[in-house]
This record gives sequence, structure tokens and C-alpha cells, in this order.
Amino acid sequence: MTIPTSSTAQVIPGQGAMAAPESAKPGRAKRQRFLFLKNKKASFGLVILGFYVLFAIIGPWITPYDPDARSNDLIQPPSADHWFGTTHLGQDVFSQVLDGTRPVVFVGFLAGAIATVLSVIIGITAGYLGGKTDDTLSALSNVFLVIPAIPLMIIITSILDSASNLLIALIIGLTSWSWNARVLRAQTLSLRRRDYIEAARATGEKTWRIVGFELLPNLTAVIASGFIGTVIFAVLSLITLAFIGIVSAAGWNWGTILFWAQGQQALAQGAWWWFVPAGLAIAFLGTALSLINFAIDEFVSPRLRSAGKTKLKTASGGTVRMRIGFTPVLSNSAEPHTRAQIHPDAMTPVAREAAK
Repeated sequence: MTIPTSSTAQVIPGQGAMAAPESAKPGRAKRQRFLFLKNKKASFGLVILGFYVLFAIIGPWITPYDPDARSNDLIQPPSADHWFGTTHLGQDVFSQVLDGTRPVVFVGFLAGAIATVLSVIIGITAGYLGGKTDDTLSALSNVFLVIPAIPLMIIITSILDSASNLLIALIIGLTSWSWNARVLRAQTLSLRRRDYIEAARATGEKTWRIVGFELLPNLTAVIASGFIGTVIFAVLSLITLAFIGIVSAAGWNWGTILFWAQGQQALAQGAWWWFVPAGLAIAFLGTALSLINFAIDEFVSPRLRSAGKTKLKTASGGTVRMRIGFTPVLSNSAEPHTRAQIHPDAMTPVAREAAK
């Protein structure tokens, strides 16, 4: 018996006449490229981070006053002349915050880049090659995993007369890659036996090409998450070292501002404007990086991306409202079908009366 095309389309959605390829919608592929930016967390975090990067670049040039310049306006609250108030020496706090943005961003991103490059090289190499290479690199990762970064920086900076921001970034980057490397190794071990990796290996693809074009695209989210985590750790480490007086107080960063505010008893004097702006700058930077990290997780995980949504959009443009105990059956039509249509003759008398 030959089944009509219309019946085939009704029984198996997507077959028969409905299997005809849809005409490509213009601009759809272009919208897919910017799908990540549609996430509100990602857009909000990137906007805030963009301001920090901008201030890090032009901040020292647009400061209204010299951060080290003294004046007769001692411990003055925020005003039109001094937006964030002044210190005990009459120094402008707003200028200090702007000037201190560059070292924080520089150390954070440089340390994150160094740690990410090392973790990618060591983690993927250990996970993909295996054998003695894996054992050696895993042992190296375990050694660096137990090295405390902040005490090591305290020891090194105490030996040297003055520790530059570059040296601090190198120390943080060289001691913060091991955890991300272990995560990448575990993910690589899970991916290297997948069918597409085995197929690429069977066709004679070179190792560097398999790693670069098959493994790395699937590890992008893990790498980005590790980078952001390292940036946050590096920023907090620099501020901690400056706050406890390890880093030279000659240059300005947010930790140096907090160091002088704590040393001069700003809280006891009621000079909240001395330490609150620097604290808010740290909080907003951490919030921006965390939002970007959350957005990356949602971008690569459909379950997280749809969490909390009560309405889902079908491929045909219709909308289905999700409810507890309700499972919609979607088709290619604009309207969702919530239950099958039963012929009245197939119903029991009680069901027939209820249907009426």
C-alpha cells in the first residue's frame, strides 16, 4: 500500500512535502555569530570591562590632578572640585583611582594570559599523548599545584628592593596554571576517544591539526573560564600585596589606596570616601568578570541557557508556555498540540459525555 505524501508528513514530521529544505533566511548566519552578545550577562559584563580597559589606557592622561600632588584641602568629602574627596595630604582620590586602574588591569590580564597558555600546552599535551608524557606533566602540575603563590611573592619581593608590576604578573602567571591544566587534561582524556577524533586519526591527520581543529574548539569554554578565574585571582593578589605593604607604595593601584586609608585611620576619621571608591572599583571589576564567566557557561550549556524560562519558541515561530506536569508535543505547525484527537466512537460512554 502506498502512503500518500500528506499522510507521511502527518505521521513523521519533516518527511514528505515537509522535508523540503527551507530557504535560508538572510542574516540568520550573521545573527548566530553574535549569539553570545545577546546574553544579558555577557553584554553587561563586557560593557563594564570595556570601561575598565578604557580607563586603564587613558586613565593616567585624563586625571584632573596629579595623584601625588598635595593641597590644603585635607580630608575633604566629595565635591565639585574633588569628585571622590581628598586624603590626609590633600591628594585627590579620584585621580588616584583612575591612575591605579592601569596596574590592576595590566597585572590581571598578563598573568591570566601566561597561566592560560601554560595550562593549554601542558594540559592538552598530557591528556592527548598519554603514557610517560602524561605522567611527567601530571607530576609537574601536582608540584606547582601546592606552591602557594602569595607567600612566594612575599618572599621574592622582600628580597628585591622594589617589585615591578611585570614581575608580579610573571610570578602569578607561572604559579597559577596547574589547576586549569588538570581540568584541561581531564577534558582532553574524555574527548580523545570520541568518534570524530578517532576518524581524524584514522584518516591520517597530523597531531597538531587534530589538537588545533578538533580538540581546541571543544575546549574553548573551559579555557575562557580558566582565563577569567586567573585574572580575578591575579587582581586580588596584587591588591592584597599592596594592602599589606609588600608592593612598593611609589606607584598607585587600588590596593595602595586602601593601604594608606587603613594606615591613616580613615574609617575612624569618618573619611569613607577614601576607601569606598577603591573598594567599589574592585567589586565592579570582579562582578564584570564573573558575569562573563556565567555567560560563557550558559552559552555552551543549553540546559543552563534555558533554565528559568517559562516560554520557549518553536522553529516555526510559535510560543509554548512550560508548566509543571505539562509536556507539549511540538510539530512544524505554528500551534502546539497538547493532546491527541480521539474519535468519539473510540471513547467510552463516560469519556464521551465528558468531552461534550
